[in-house]
Amino acid sequence: MLRIYNSLTNQKETFKPIVEGEVKLYVCGMTVYDYCHLGHARVLVAFDVVYRFLKARGYDVTYVRNITDIDDKIIARANENNEEFLALTERFIDAMHEDERALGVLPPTFEPKATDNIPQIIAMIETLIEKGHAYQGSTGDVYYDVSSFPEYGKLSGRKIEDLRAGERIAVDNAKRDPLDFVLWKPAKPDEPSWESPWGNGRPGWHIECSAMSMDLLGNNFDIHGGGHDLQFPHHENEIAQSEACSGEHFANFWMHNGFIRIDDEKMSKSLGNFFTIRDVLKSYSAEAVRYFLLSSHYRSPLNYSTESLDGAIAGLDRLYNTLRSLPEAEAVRWSAYEDKFYAAMDDDFNTPEALASLFDLARDVNKTANKEGPEAAAPMGALLKKLGGILGLLQLEPDEWLQRDDSGDGLDVAAIEAKIQARIEAKANKDWAQADAIRDELKAAGVTLEDQGPETTWRRD
Repeated sequence: MLRIYNSLTNQKETFKPIVEGEVKLYVCGMTVYDYCHLGHARVLVAFDVVYRFLKARGYDVTYVRNITDIDDKIIARANENNEEFLALTERFIDAMHEDERALGVLPPTFEPKATDNIPQIIAMIETLIEKGHAYQGSTGDVYYDVSSFPEYGKLSGRKIEDLRAGERIAVDNAKRDPLDFVLWKPAKPDEPSWESPWGNGRPGWHIECSAMSMDLLGNNFDIHGGGHDLQFPHHENEIAQSEACSGEHFANFWMHNGFIRIDDEKMSKSLGNFFTIRDVLKSYSAEAVRYFLLSSHYRSPLNYSTESLDGAIAGLDRLYNTLRSLPEAEAVRWSAYEDKFYAAMDDDFNTPEALASLFDLARDVNKTANKEGPEAAAPMGALLKKLGGILGLLQLEPDEWLQRDDSGDGLDVAAIEAKIQARIEAKANKDWAQADAIRDELKAAGVTLEDQGPETTWRRD
């Protein structure tokens, strides 16, 4: 049975979908004003694995991951660049999709944009006003009345009284309470705006996710996910406005992934200590980055280091080497190896344990291949590839991985194979000194040769 750590109750709970056989999953996506960094990559990969595993478990999954394409940062960046905000957002949406594809992230079922859902947002705000949960302030902003929702704070474990006592923001005279948050902002000169019952304006950030998730998944759905930094206030505000609007429980399970850290500090644009996905991919293969992101449990902090990425490469080298000499075969079904992998993933998507099970399987694949031959080991190797696929790993041809050139400045494939052919000819002529010299030359260039009978294979170090 799948058990998920529910941030709403702070404990693991057995997952039971609202509708048997179906899962409705919503994840807070990117605000598209810049390139995605590794912190974003962790959200993308963590919930991609959740999506893949739920499907592997036989669920029909509707996965919604939104795009915030209007907010203060987007407007400021567009003004800095002297370009239309839609041109800016479309450019970075395209870049985000490039990064996703590189990392092997599957596209969600739906990817709604805030600007395409203005009518749904307005309708939700109207309902909140009608029910007494929202009001228009003297400046034209529409605010959510936090005091109207007694359960405010149930996700983050904070109490309204404590929040109010610790409120350091200067009181906005347009608000009834400093904790109230904006649902609709009046238009400013030369800013994008939409018509509404409260005048031209644009939505606040929190209302976007509530309107889009409820429109596509209904008032009550199975899982809501996102980064740990969104738990408060964003997800807390989502619960308040969604449940006040519908009168129903919003999301049954809340999942939050941990931060990526640099020198014990959270990676973020505001701290200036972030690496974009595309910058990292200049030095490391995408599959190694994905492996690195899965090497720690999704809820745990993950420290970025070149040593960790080098370790990811070494791990993938071992697994691809196991698959290298095996013929195509049908995967072993419901073996002990598969049980161990699924048990790890059923325990709150424990990818480090799932990876460990792949290495256990690879070890036994190698033992079987050595004792009984590649044909006997092939079904186990097929299972290794199948289980790796649930994590989004091991889907390349082994030589494609082992012979890749991450740096881009090594010998090309044609040059390597020409030298290997020259070595074969030297060995045929019993010119052992020349054969050894070619091997040493290739080794110095970062290429290791492996002789298997009359065949010679190679890989990059």
